[in-house]
Amino acid sequence: MTALSIAPSQIRSMLLLRDEIALLDLRHEAAFATGHPLFAANMAAGRIALEAETRLPRKDVPVVVYDAGEGLVAQAADCFKALGYTNVRQLAGGLQTWQAAGYEVFQDVNSYAKAFGELVESRRHTPSLPAEEVAALIASKANIAVLDVRRFDEYATMNIPGSVSVPGAELVLRAGRAAPDPATTIIVNCAGRTRSIIGTQSLINAGVTNRVVALRNGTIGWTLAKQELEHGANRRGEVGAFAGAEANARDVAYRAGVRHLGREEALALTAQTPRTLYRFDVRSAEEYAAGHIAGFRHYPGGQLVQEIDMAAPVRGARILLTDDRGVRADMTASWLAQMGWEVYVLEGGYDGALEMGPPLVLPRPDPSHRYRRPYEGTDVDTSAMQAYLDWEYGLVEQLKRDASHGFFVI
Repeated sequence: MTALSIAPSQIRSMLLLRDEIALLDLRHEAAFATGHPLFAANMAAGRIALEAETRLPRKDVPVVVYDAGEGLVAQAADCFKALGYTNVRQLAGGLQTWQAAGYEVFQDVNSYAKAFGELVESRRHTPSLPAEEVAALIASKANIAVLDVRRFDEYATMNIPGSVSVPGAELVLRAGRAAPDPATTIIVNCAGRTRSIIGTQSLINAGVTNRVVALRNGTIGWTLAKQELEHGANRRGEVGAFAGAEANARDVAYRAGVRHLGREEALALTAQTPRTLYRFDVRSAEEYAAGHIAGFRHYPGGQLVQEIDMAAPVRGARILLTDDRGVRADMTASWLAQMGWEVYVLEGGYDGALEMGPPLVLPRPDPSHRYRRPYEGTDVDTSAMQAYLDWEYGLVEQLKRDASHGFFVI
């Protein structure tokens, strides 16, 4: 099947006007990471049958596919047609035409979330401390609590000595238990920069009374500073919000433009089938498995902000979040709204019949096709780590050159 063509300028117009569009890079992730448009999402041609119906829930959504000359478009168009997708076009001339038009290409994966994180730090001057200073505080047994906001499996692989696992969206819900003394300095870390910036700023936005700082450059910065990491830790932060956290989180969401819906309003939203609606349960996998509202896919809040291009490749779609405690949905929604999404939070819904069962997990791609993140594992070259940081430092200027993002920072 030969898909109709669409020009780069038309794609850019759709993005600027917030029209729905799924701009899909058909190459393997490793090739995608070498350069792509800001709002492109990776869906390798060989994985369309596996991923499309989960990631593209509306069959008539505008889909634009491209490659960089590998000849993947016809195969992809046939696959989409076989799955029932009716509005598939190709970027005329592929990635080279996008570049020839003078438009930016962004390296790495989850690029626009990472660029947004850099913009947040630039606009809000999110405080941070270098690895050497944090190491000195640990050595002196200072009154600090180091909270690791990565996924638990990342934390268990390697972590800052003495740190506790509190994945991103859980911070506001658990910080009161992790650091009950207002005099305790909370240090938030991830592997690099984005999740620690967002986590630190989440606590600040939600009004925690403790001093909060990010570990500058995360475990990458720690490694480059020649500090030792701990391995195999299993410390998890327990639930315990600080005073006023719930109300404050709701206020943060309100200031970001998030709307709260009751059950009937949510049903009306779902019934608007000409629009794509993503529904995510942002709690932990264990909570989801124990009972969740039908129709909601599991995606923990911190990772959803980091991986929104993977979770919701239709730019311009709507997002509805649910969380039985409210705090995690509110904080997650506040960030997605600032990234230009139309976001809603469902109020209640857990007093009726719930579905039980583990989250849907799509099989990971062949390791040879994956992009090896410079912060993955324990054997990454330090020169790759430094190059990664240098790239992140330049993202705010690249966003300015691209000028299509529509982000704002409250």
